[in-house]
Amino acid sequence: MLAVSAAAIFIRLADAPAVAVAFWRCALGAALLLGPAFMRREQFPKARDLYVGVGSGVALGAHFGFWISSLDYTSVAASVVLVSTQPVFVAILAYLLFGERTSPLSFAGILAALAGTAVIAGDDSVGSAALLGNALALAGAVTVAVYVLIGRSSRTGGIGVLPYSVVVYSAAALSLLPVALILDVRLWGYPGETWFWLWAITLGPQIMGHTVFNWALRYVEASILSGTILAEPVVSALLAWLILAEKPGLPTIFGGAVVLLGLFLLLRGRRLPTEPIA
Repeated sequence: MLAVSAAAIFIRLADAPAVAVAFWRCALGAALLLGPAFMRREQFPKARDLYVGVGSGVALGAHFGFWISSLDYTSVAASVVLVSTQPVFVAILAYLLFGERTSPLSFAGILAALAGTAVIAGDDSVGSAALLGNALALAGAVTVAVYVLIGRSSRTGGIGVLPYSVVVYSAAALSLLPVALILDVRLWGYPGETWFWLWAITLGPQIMGHTVFNWALRYVEASILSGTILAEPVVSALLAWLILAEKPGLPTIFGGAVVLLGLFLLLRGRRLPTEPIA
């Protein structure tokens, strides 16, 4: 959780275009895990599992693209709180697509979380572009919810976390590459300090955070891991305050508290598979 919560701070310090950060985070992550996956001689996804992994990777790439872009326009606190609403969208999409019902407690949590996001969306204390940043963070929450739903059955059949992560991260990077080319985003030629933070993002939030969360799903209930989402916005906001001197506005603080309450009620009333969002 500490590694995941540091993602927004490292991204700000990297001082590189959002799409480039998202691309290198996924590409370097896949490259680092490829060797260990071969050394352990683990089975790589095939047939349906491969298609599921690629689909999950495309959704993950979209998530990183939207969420990292949001940090250019809104505060760390608002961005991380809004992207942490992914369980709300998992529940909504699971109902719309699969007819999965939610308990009254979870439904109350969804309403509370959505009300909190509306409060945060109206916080313009960080500038006139905050609304765009908040919208991008919400798009990041929706796309990571799609990522979760696509990959719900992806780790069945003996597929290990390392080969699966290699496929997902590779697909995410490849889906971001044409976006970078179309938008004429520079992917190399950065100073050493930028590369340092790109590697920090890869080793910390991506490997020690995202991949370890995936590994832990085999040993810890998904509902317990889902609960850690409640800690991420708090830790990220504190780090942004201490390191970036970025104090969240009162609407973000109040709305964030309402969102966290809603997520707590949702996770108490419903057990859903989840993945780390940053």
